[in-house]
Amino acid sequence: MGGGVEMEVGCSSSGSNGEKVVSGRNWEWVGNFKRDLLAGAVMGGVVHTVVAPIERAKLLLQTQESNAAIVGIGGRSRKRRFRGMVDCLARTVKEEGALALWRGNGTGVIRYYPSVALNFSFKDLYRTMLRSTAPVWSQDDSSLISGAASNFAAGAAAGCTTLIIIYPLDIAHTRLAADVGTANSRQFRGIYHFLCTIHEKEGIRGIYRGLPASLQGMIVHRGLYFGGFDTAKELLAPPGSPPEVPLWQRWAAAQVVTSAAGMISYPLDTVRRRMMMQSGMDDRMYHSTADCWRKIYRAEGVASFYRGRCPTSSGALGRPPSSSCTTKSRSSWSGAASDRISHGGAT
Repeated sequence: MGGGVEMEVGCSSSGSNGEKVVSGRNWEWVGNFKRDLLAGAVMGGVVHTVVAPIERAKLLLQTQESNAAIVGIGGRSRKRRFRGMVDCLARTVKEEGALALWRGNGTGVIRYYPSVALNFSFKDLYRTMLRSTAPVWSQDDSSLISGAASNFAAGAAAGCTTLIIIYPLDIAHTRLAADVGTANSRQFRGIYHFLCTIHEKEGIRGIYRGLPASLQGMIVHRGLYFGGFDTAKELLAPPGSPPEVPLWQRWAAAQVVTSAAGMISYPLDTVRRRMMMQSGMDDRMYHSTADCWRKIYRAEGVASFYRGRCPTSSGALGRPPSSSCTTKSRSSWSGAASDRISHGGAT
């Protein structure tokens, strides 16, 4: 792999001394991509596990007003509400044990890998389609959408496509993390038990409960996240400048984009988590996404839409660096792959 290995691509010529000159491609990027992919996967799993207690506290705070185990629905005893992140973490350790802080983390890690791979793959696919397809009314070769608009549209479309594919893992992660109590009093024993229980009771519709609200949130969050990050990269490395953007600049851009996208889309995330909690319930609190918005606003106020936001901001600090590193290696690979295709290489 290492030092300039070349392969024949079907065209050759003879030099002045009769030597055969072979047109080839450098395949060193394959080894680099494997290394960067493995490093990104390990880093992502470690970071996800480190911030898992904060993530669980955030989910408990978001969903406690619709959590049957807390509000006392279905014959379960009512529990005292969590007053904040510190109270949530302390009570969880006291009542359920320290390991309970990582409840649902396994599902979250399993969900993380296909989510990252599919998001980046679909985002590049959709952006290429938007920037290389001219509208039917156009008389030239201009793209259908260009610039920041194409980045936002591609990010939103990639997020929605990925969400539909991995939604069973997404809802399982939320429900397992929000399942409070000891081993004998919890509603679900694991991801398989959750999926089987909900499927037996409501079918596939129950497993995809809350999907419309999730898609709305995904359009905003992934559109801003991927669109903002790609636009920032284009601004940091304009045409004619060195393509390599320093790590600290990519990290800073990722911080700004992640924080902005999270803050703007957080109310949508709260609503989608509440809708997920309705799966498997006999008496649902919310009949639709609009009904959920209305009831939260009237009964709990605007502040409830941002409940748990502080933990999320703290937990997100470790994620952008891994995302920016993953983006760098993935971009190097996809650029080389595109170059191969344009030169008639194997797909």
